[in-house]
Amino acid sequence: MADINHVVLVGRLVRDAQLKYTNGGLAICEFSLAINNRRKQGEQWVDEPSFFDVTLFGRQGEAIQRYLTQGKQVGVDGQLRQDRWQTPEGQNRSKVVVIANNVMLLGGAGAGDGGGFGPSRSDRGGSSGPGGSRGGAPQGGDDGFGGDDFPDNIPF
Repeated sequence: MADINHVVLVGRLVRDAQLKYTNGGLAICEFSLAINNRRKQGEQWVDEPSFFDVTLFGRQGEAIQRYLTQGKQVGVDGQLRQDRWQTPEGQNRSKVVVIANNVMLLGGAGAGDGGGFGPSRSDRGGSSGPGGSRGGAPQGGDDGFGGDDFPDNIPF
């Protein structure tokens, strides 16, 4: 049987993504994710965050870097890679990073954030409330179950 190295993460960005380029022109988009695990300690629920460094190469990194802002919820599909190096003092160090194959924008990070590509709802003309358009009826032949008027606060 072949070895498998596959990871799927859903979390929030710790800081804005940074975009840089190699000498050959390859885009490298780097960001960090925080993922909270809740556990019960005595009578209280405690959040235990885990932090993951993610690297996304190529055109997808260039395209979505501007939308990867602190607090944004994203899904990452990729694989794990262990980087190893030696400090000037001679100590061996290592760090596990996620090499993303695909990054998906999932949810909003705050007020006025549409949770997807492009400008926020307020910049697009917005809606009068969650899931509804102005005047209470879907516009442009939309059946109300998709497109820009779909609510971001889905309970599942």
